[in-house]
Amino acid sequence: MSTSPYLTLNVVDLTHETDDCVTIHLERPDRQPIASQPGQFLTLIVPCGSGSRPERRSYSLSSTPHEAPRLSVTVKRVPGGLVSNYLLDNVQVGQQMEVMAPMGNFTVQPNPGTARSLVLIGAGSGVTPLMAILKTVLQTEPQSHVLLVYGNRSEDSVIFKSQLEALEQQYAGRFQVEHVYSQPKNPGGAHQFKGRLNRTMLLRILEQRHQFPAEQAEYYMCGPEGMMAEARAALELLGVPANRIRRESFVASADSAETAANQPDGHGTVTSDDNDAITARTVTIQYEGTDYEVEVQPNQTILEAALDLDIDLPYSCQAGLCTACRGKCLSGKVHLDEREGLSDSELKQGYVLVCVGHPLTSDVVIEIG
Repeated sequence: MSTSPYLTLNVVDLTHETDDCVTIHLERPDRQPIASQPGQFLTLIVPCGSGSRPERRSYSLSSTPHEAPRLSVTVKRVPGGLVSNYLLDNVQVGQQMEVMAPMGNFTVQPNPGTARSLVLIGAGSGVTPLMAILKTVLQTEPQSHVLLVYGNRSEDSVIFKSQLEALEQQYAGRFQVEHVYSQPKNPGGAHQFKGRLNRTMLLRILEQRHQFPAEQAEYYMCGPEGMMAEARAALELLGVPANRIRRESFVASADSAETAANQPDGHGTVTSDDNDAITARTVTIQYEGTDYEVEVQPNQTILEAALDLDIDLPYSCQAGLCTACRGKCLSGKVHLDEREGLSDSELKQGYVLVCVGHPLTSDVVIEIG
C-alpha cells in the first residue's frame, strides 16, 4: 500500500516579508524531518470558500532541506485571491494545516565538488523557489557563483530583502543580486536598474557579468509568463542552449501542447493530439489498494469525475502543471489537454495527469500512487 501524500503540520512561526506577503513556517507535530528538494512546492489544503470541498493551492518552498524539520512557504496576497487572502488574514501560530508532501521537478541537485555559475531570474513572488535554490547552492557548493536578477515594482515590494542583503555579505564574491524596479523610490542606487525586467534589460545585465559566461551558466527562472518569455528571448540571443534553461510556472501556456511519441508495450497511450473524439467512457482508477470504476463525461476530466464520486485522489493545481495528480496509464488511450508538467520520457512511459486527462478508449486503467 502506498504512503499517504497528506500531512498534518503545525504553524510554528510567521515572518511578515512585506505589507502583503508572509512566510508560514511549518513542522510535523513530532518534529521529524520531511523529505524535500530545493525548488519544490507544498500544496496547502485550506478550508475556505463556499464549496464543500477545501481549496488547494501550491506554494513554492522558500526553505531548504538544511532547515529541517521546518518547511516554509511564502504567500503573497493576490487581489481577489480566495486562498491567499484567507491565509494572510487568518493564519496563526499554533494552528494545524493539512498539506500534501513536497513535490515538483524545478529543483537543483547540489554537489559540493562542482564549480558552476547559476543565473536566477525572477519577479515578484517568483523569487520563492529561487530563494531555496540559491541558499542551497551557496551553502553546499563553495566554488559556485550565483547571480539573482530580481524584478519588483519598488524597494518596498522586495520579498526576502533583509535575507538577500545578509547573504550578499556572507557570500561576498560568490553571490550578487541585481534589482530591477519599475517604479523605484530611490533611482540610481547600486546594483539596481530602472524599468521592466524584459529582454533588453536582461541583455544589459547579463552582458556585463563576465564571471557568468552565457553558454556555460545554468539558468532558472520563475515569475509571470510574460517575464519568462522575455527572459527566454534574451537567452536565445545570447546563444544559451535550451537544456541549460529551467523554468517554473503555475500558469498554463498556450504553446505547451506537443504530440507524444507512440508508446512501447506494457502501458497505455498518452497523447495531446485533438484528433480523437472525447465521449463518455468508464475509467478504472487503481488507488490505495482499491479499484474504482469512474464514468467520465465529455465535459469532465478524469479527476473531476473521481472527485464527484468522493474519491479522494491527490491533486493541486488542476492545470496540468504541478504533477500532484500524476498516474500511470496501464492500458487504453488518454488525451491530455496540457502536458507542461510531464517530460517526454514520462509521456513515453505512459504517465498521465488526471486533472487534464480524458479517456479516448473504453479500456483505460490508471494507477495512482
